[in-house]
Amino acid sequence: MSATNTTHPTNTTHRTHPTEAVPARFRDLLAGEWMKLWSLRSTPWAFGVGAVAVLGINLNASYADYRNYPRYSEGIRELFVPIWAMRDAFTLGGAMVFMLATGAVGALVIVGEYGTGQIRTTFAAVPDRRAVIAAKTLVLAGVMLVYGVLVAGVSFAATQAVLSGRDVGMSIDHPGAAAAVTASALLAPVCALVGFGIGALLRHTATTIVTLTGVLLLLPALVDGRSRWSATFLHALPQGAWKRLTEVGDSPVPVEFPWTAGGAWTVYAVWALGAVAVALVAVHRRDV
Repeated sequence: MSATNTTHPTNTTHRTHPTEAVPARFRDLLAGEWMKLWSLRSTPWAFGVGAVAVLGINLNASYADYRNYPRYSEGIRELFVPIWAMRDAFTLGGAMVFMLATGAVGALVIVGEYGTGQIRTTFAAVPDRRAVIAAKTLVLAGVMLVYGVLVAGVSFAATQAVLSGRDVGMSIDHPGAAAAVTASALLAPVCALVGFGIGALLRHTATTIVTLTGVLLLLPALVDGRSRWSATFLHALPQGAWKRLTEVGDSPVPVEFPWTAGGAWTVYAVWALGAVAVALVAVHRRDV
């Protein structure tokens, strides 16, 4: 009778744990949006060309006043500081270029991803669309704030240095000067966020740029402001708010429908926050 060897099989069963997706940390989203912003070829060009154009326009105005100042009448000389000196620091032409350049960068931050289809990859990796938009908003606003401070600060310093050759330059501690520089600096993030919101809503480059140009530049030119309603409409636009905030001194021409500085700062805030809200709703509710 042969002995039967009974072997007990070794328990080799291994428990497998499904790989769990690790949610992206918000700082990782910020880092990703930072890299995507600077990976756009248009970003450094828009920043560089915009700054050169703005400074060139403003410096040209200050040099013109420097050359022509001896021929100005006594009335103009009495009002030159601070009214004309500040207008040289931040001319309307320079502001219009500044608004369009920064608004275009803000639009391309979101439209560029839709155009290339990269937005699908982004939302596949991070399903929380609100977090993605929040990260884009913070990176865009932060970069544009620094850019606005640099351009506005250099413009003010350079133009006033030119005018100082005629002893009509202003210092930053002149009443109203710091507020005007701040308003011009904040114009960059405000217009960039407006472009961002329009881009998220329209998702087409050409349509977005045309709409952005209409909102920031054409609408103020089409309204004369001679009635209370048209004046209120102008005040409610970013360009109108900027004009009010860069006004210093008492103008010899009375304003029929004046606007308060507090109201102008409110317009800045409403446009920026409203644009972000539009982007959040548009991206969250619509398919990619």
